Amino acid sequence: MSESNAVVAVYGTHDGAEEGVRELQRAGVDMHSLSIIGKDTHADEHVVGYYNTGDRMKYWGKAGAFWGGFWGMLFGSAFFAIPGIGPVLVAGPVIAWIVGALEGAVVVGGMSAIGAGLVGMGIPKNSVIEYELALKTDQFLLMVSGSAADVDKARGILATTKPVNTVVHSCEVAGAGASRG
Repeated sequence: MSESNAVVAVYGTHDGAEEGVRELQRAGVDMHSLSIIGKDTHADEHVVGYYNTGDRMKYWGKAGAFWGGFWGMLFGSAFFAIPGIGPVLVAGPVIAWIVGALEGAVVVGGMSAIGAGLVGMGIPKNSVIEYELALKTDQFLLMVSGSAADVDKARGILATTKPVNTVVHSCEVAGAGASRG
């Protein structure tokens, strides 16, 4: 398990997640500490495809502006087809944890590759199950990882954007776990 801290905010719409990112950026939060995961709910609306240009992925379809904005700000981008969830778009450092889980053939109690990546980051399995359900129901996960102080600052900012749920996962304090905000 990682010795990192994270706050995970669940948003019911891409507009809510986008507002969360804007507020974090406005407050000076390091954009390299942000990750976003969302189901590609527009896959049936004539998406022509995804492609790479240099170090950025492009989305050619109806939600292109939404995802393109994140991919321009956040570190890394990926597209996964996850059995049981469907097509998932990911941006940010959580990609490394997901890819690590895939490359290491990590299987965590029937969780998806995204779930295994989240567990690898230090997020408890019971919370990961909730996050996978959120993705299955077309919600978005916005995560900030870093020091306890950075995560607490991000939690306060995200709370102002009215997410469906916000949970802090802390690994720095002995015996610490998740705290809901």
